[in-house]
Amino acid sequence: MRRQTLCIPLIPLVLFLCLSGCQGSVQENNLALALRADFLAMDGCSGTMDVTADYGERVYAYTVSFSSTQETGMTMVITAPQEVAGITATIAEGQTYLAFDGVQLETGPLNEEGLSPLDALPAFLTAMQSGYMAETGSELLGETETLRICCREPEREPGQGIETILWFDQATKNLLQGELRSEGTTVVRCVFSSFALTQKTTEKG
Repeated sequence: MRRQTLCIPLIPLVLFLCLSGCQGSVQENNLALALRADFLAMDGCSGTMDVTADYGERVYAYTVSFSSTQETGMTMVITAPQEVAGITATIAEGQTYLAFDGVQLETGPLNEEGLSPLDALPAFLTAMQSGYMAETGSELLGETETLRICCREPEREPGQGIETILWFDQATKNLLQGELRSEGTTVVRCVFSSFALTQKTTEKG
């Protein structure tokens, strides 16, 4: 059950003008705007997610806990399966590596552009802060009514290039699931058991 409704450009003023001329419901439009505002105001995030990475001939699944701040960057720790539990991914200053007992490990690319499973969560955050929201609409995820947001490059058609798809609980605004798709195929799926934003604090002089 999916209903696509609107296109959202990046510039806030154009965003509001575009929404006034689109066919999405007021509730969906306002929720998309409120979610972007929350992500723009964030200092970091934390939570737990189940990640599935599809390499075509092989599929990997694992559970990851994560936390981030603007000052320290992002850290992701694999907690399951047991044989790889404890492996830590650190993302800072545009560099990504896996560290375990002081040894750096690499993850293979998922497509020709070098997309990695580690790119998923940063891609979700970037999409919500500055991505071109090409589609939004209401969709049932299980029994939960969600807002589905699809971000991709403005000149691309559906199913072309890299697409970032996110599902938010319409009642709670919680992020429930995210996907990275390459040429229409889902290569990374993240299902969140918890997700929380940390908002920036304003220091008083």
